Amino acid sequence: MSFGSPHRHWRRVDSTNDRARELAQAGAPCGTVVTATEQEAGRGRHGRRWSAPAGSALLYSAILRPLDARHALLPLAVPLAVCDAIESLGPRRCRVKWPNDVWIDERKVSGVLIEARPPEWAVIGVGINLTIDAGEFGPDLRWPATSVGHGVSADAAREALDGSLSEWAEADQELVLEGFAERDALRDREVSWEGAGSGSGRARGIDAEGKLVVEAGDEVVVLGAGEVSLRPPG
Repeated sequence: MSFGSPHRHWRRVDSTNDRARELAQAGAPCGTVVTATEQEAGRGRHGRRWSAPAGSALLYSAILRPLDARHALLPLAVPLAVCDAIESLGPRRCRVKWPNDVWIDERKVSGVLIEARPPEWAVIGVGINLTIDAGEFGPDLRWPATSVGHGVSADAAREALDGSLSEWAEADQELVLEGFAERDALRDREVSWEGAGSGSGRARGIDAEGKLVVEAGDEVVVLGAGEVSLRPPG
């Protein structure tokens, strides 16, 4: 499998995920990538807006099809691909804040949003801050943000992500779990969550299904990405 061909680029779109979803529904092949210089309605998890000044971020969506058991841990594999891509572009060390944020020095540099119609297709949406100045980040961010820097262009970032995503999207599940454990930004930290019954505890890693394991007093709680909204650890 390889990503990046065909590649469709728009100067401005509502959302690269929306365009990629339309293409997937129309039968676009696996590996199709959609990018944009600017998007007006980019979004992250729970409908939160993803915005960036024109040309300052990689706005990227890719089509994966068909889906099968190999892709059960795709939500973990994609952030790992983002980490590898960013690290190939400069002297940065990335970690993953479960379930789908990529950090550099505990600041968010990238977010992932996967939308799927199993077993037909998945649209893998990735936003990576490349050259956004600190003062350009909005005041309503839920987490401090940063950029890749080092003069990295969107084209270079796209090519790097095409390559790393091609590897991680088909990676063995054991390898994905091992890779995530090495980059797990929450492990052994105090976390709190909302939804499905609020609570707090100490993160103890990810289970075989990609869920977050939390030790809450004498109880072990397993949290799914769709059930919780983690707040920044205190």
